[in-house]
Amino acid sequence: MARKLRMGMIGGGIGSFIGDVHRKAAAIDGMINLVCGAFSSNAEKSKKSGQKLFLSDDRCYGSFEEMITAEKNLPKGERMDFVSIVTPNYMHFEPAKLALENGFHVVCDKPMTLTMEEAIELEKIVEKTGKLFALTHNYTGHPMVKQAKAMVANGDLGKIRKIQVQYLQGWLSTAVEKTGQKQASWRTNPKKSGIGGALGDIGTHAENLVEYITGLRIKEIAADLGVFGEDRVLDDDGNILLRMENGAKGTMSISQIALGEENNLAIKVYGEKASLEWQQENPNQLITRWLAQPVKVFTPNGNDLYEEALNVSRIPAGHPEGYLEAFATIYKNFATHLMAVRDGRDIENPDYPTVKDGVRGMQFIYAAVKSDKNNSTWTKFN
Repeated sequence: MARKLRMGMIGGGIGSFIGDVHRKAAAIDGMINLVCGAFSSNAEKSKKSGQKLFLSDDRCYGSFEEMITAEKNLPKGERMDFVSIVTPNYMHFEPAKLALENGFHVVCDKPMTLTMEEAIELEKIVEKTGKLFALTHNYTGHPMVKQAKAMVANGDLGKIRKIQVQYLQGWLSTAVEKTGQKQASWRTNPKKSGIGGALGDIGTHAENLVEYITGLRIKEIAADLGVFGEDRVLDDDGNILLRMENGAKGTMSISQIALGEENNLAIKVYGEKASLEWQQENPNQLITRWLAQPVKVFTPNGNDLYEEALNVSRIPAGHPEGYLEAFATIYKNFATHLMAVRDGRDIENPDYPTVKDGVRGMQFIYAAVKSDKNNSTWTKFN
């Protein structure tokens, strides 16, 4: 009998930003219900958070270990189907490992783990258990990003020659981590964030977007990172040269000290026959430029869209779709795959970021840090 998927959540309690985003995104397409959670490392706060979300008291757990054990012991018709991990980076690996090894599928925030070693081990665990693992690189869920990817794959742009990508923010222009600002405090702390600051937080989004749209792997990078914040340890700015596997060249600019910027993620891809441009802050337009043809702008539910874009365009043309809808697409595609697995069916090439994308993200972080420490030497990105 068809039913909604049951989701558990780790992290995302009272005062959390990203946890609420995940809950809203998971609910948009009506395929998922939140049934339980361990919403904080503080047991009392976790239970209060669950009560505010109208969960029953016996499904509001004091720790993720307690939740996974208790849910596993419930009848199959009641237990959660998967867990969504929305904690800071240092709290991704252990909950994901425990969930997978106890038979639960996983959705996890990025970057996937705190260290490269954890990423490699987690990939092995996913392969061993056969469970599904989704990574929330949410920007790949935008209809116009899907259109861009489909156009490149169809050969509309010809061979890709050049790529420019940027993700610019300004929220760390001052030392807000010293004021007790929660998001800044853990993101600037290597014990909680890992060896990359802006690299892990926004650089992995830029890296993933490049590889997703172009279908090409980054082969080598040369990184020049900066640390501008007072007493800050991790990078908050960077410029990176890219060499793609097909010989194309690229540039990446990331910053969290670009004063006045909010979430200026943008990409340009240049081919032999055409080019495309997409901006996250204006996500419903994909601008394309052609040899001997006028500029053409694609929009969700507009004309000449590939099925990949139409399938995730939810509302009538002219109505804006944005961040939450793109986030929801990751959950929708993951849920579609998981429902198929549950029903004994298979889906060819499910379209959501996986554990392999998580490993790529960690490889990117480590390669960039290594390159920067060696005076921006070209460094293999395996």
